[in-house]
Amino acid sequence: MKITNKIENYIACTIFIFLVALPFSDLLIREIIRPFFTEFSKIPASQTLVSHLTLLIGFSGAIIASRQNKLLSLSNSSLFDAQQNGFFVHISRWVSIFITFLLIVGSADLVLVELSFQNPAFVAPNLPRWLFQSAIPAGFFIILMHLLLKMKRNIFSFGGLITMLFIIVFLTSQDSIRENSFILMLSSFLLLLSIIKGAPIFIVLSGFGILFFWYDYVPISAVIAESYRIVVSPHLATIPLFTLAGYFLAESKASDRLINVFKASFGWMPGGTPVIVLLICGFFTALTGGSGVTILALGGLLFPMLSKDGYRKNFSLGLITASGSIGLLFPPSLPLILYGVTAGISIKSIFLAGIMPGIFLIIILSVWSYLSGAVKGNKKEIFNARNALESCWATKWELFIPLIVLYGIFGGHAKLVETAAFTVVYVFVVETFIYKDLKLREIPSIIVSCATLVGGVLIIIGSAMGLTSYMVDAQIPMTILAFMKDIVHSKYLFLMLLNIFLLIIGCLMDIFSAIIIVVPLIAPLGIHYGIDPIHLAIIFIANLELGYLTPPVGMNLFLSAYRFEEKMPVIYKSTLPYFIVLLIAVLVITYFPPLTLWLVNQ
Repeated sequence: MKITNKIENYIACTIFIFLVALPFSDLLIREIIRPFFTEFSKIPASQTLVSHLTLLIGFSGAIIASRQNKLLSLSNSSLFDAQQNGFFVHISRWVSIFITFLLIVGSADLVLVELSFQNPAFVAPNLPRWLFQSAIPAGFFIILMHLLLKMKRNIFSFGGLITMLFIIVFLTSQDSIRENSFILMLSSFLLLLSIIKGAPIFIVLSGFGILFFWYDYVPISAVIAESYRIVVSPHLATIPLFTLAGYFLAESKASDRLINVFKASFGWMPGGTPVIVLLICGFFTALTGGSGVTILALGGLLFPMLSKDGYRKNFSLGLITASGSIGLLFPPSLPLILYGVTAGISIKSIFLAGIMPGIFLIIILSVWSYLSGAVKGNKKEIFNARNALESCWATKWELFIPLIVLYGIFGGHAKLVETAAFTVVYVFVVETFIYKDLKLREIPSIIVSCATLVGGVLIIIGSAMGLTSYMVDAQIPMTILAFMKDIVHSKYLFLMLLNIFLLIIGCLMDIFSAIIIVVPLIAPLGIHYGIDPIHLAIIFIANLELGYLTPPVGMNLFLSAYRFEEKMPVIYKSTLPYFIVLLIAVLVITYFPPLTLWLVNQ
């Protein structure tokens, strides 16, 4: 097993290196080499190759995540944890195994269809498309093996699995069964039960997609085809690339240096330490794209710092939990990228639109922290310009990162994917060779950790796209639009209902699958009610950002409880003031469009 684990890790590292190298090389050739040596040209089909490498890193990462029991779920514990037991747990496992098996069958069918073409499509010279598509059934097969191995000691699970397979094969072979609504309801119940018990999100989303398509006599391969389409979209490669840059920063001592900068600059203020926490968390969340990473990685550093400065436990817990998602509106936020890909609107425009609302969120939380600090009489530090300059100079290479990202995106010299690749290389060089925080021998393990997270995210995105495709084919968005036209005649009433709806979605779903599934539903509504598509994007992300804090099941609440080993009622109580403050801010963002659109219209 150790050998296979090493092979899986090696493959993930190799793919990630190529994913970085290709767009970085294109940028290097175009901007530096070609002006002096005109015979040099770009790498053939590099953009298409990068897109398909994203597919490969998604599955290689998902394979590692399944092996490590780290596939993303909506439960505190994974369905396949050894300590998980009980009749409904076993049923949920059988359902998960069966759906994964169906995904293998459907993806294999997609590959066979591709092979049947007389003139096969090529991703690059001598690299046919079916070769990359073969990674989909192969990936699902290995994931299935990892899931089965986790059940190997449980005879009841295997016995139940075999029984269930016979039953399902019999049922699905009878066309008349498709007309029975009871089967649809029972299957939906089993899928909902599975996700409650901790089944991976991608399995449940795929399961619903397969179920609804099957009910309409559509082959399973339709789900896989849609998943393939979204994963190989041109801009999606930025998700693993920016995430890797964030991982390099998180594993270095960058957070210590940045804390010194912000403490020297803002420590003199009442509430200065909370401002530092907000800025640090915003910085890391924007680059990693995940509030969970920020809370888990920085919580152990920030909480003692707040306690040392005299802040109460509840205040500190609430601030760190709320700050975990504060950077999702700043470029290069991964949810903003995914929204642009899903809605088909300019990612650059969304990046610009998110800056002012993001700053506004930090300001309003800073004001709250300032007032709290002033009232509680927390100690202030004396401002020292020399210390501030020295700390900035010591951190100069990392302070350049946001400027590099913004220049790459808006300067016109690099594509978004190229900017992401350059950021990875820049952060790697800075942290490894300038600051020497990272050792070369540590890099593979960091890449594997990043691939594990990225794989869990990308496979969810692909699975959600299959379900979205069904809803579009079934004209559900148009049905909702017609219904809303009849009952809601006010733009502002629609926005209020949208706020409520997105808060519920934000606390029940992860942000990536929420974007894929919900955006096609609300985008037509936004157009009907005269809401600018860019403004709608920021409303969407801001609400989902707040959804992370929405009781009872907001994701950040669980992550904070896990990280700080606190009971959920304590976390609820500590985050409630921040939830109220952020709710006010989200309402301002929703009902005051100039805050979002001012930079876009300049």
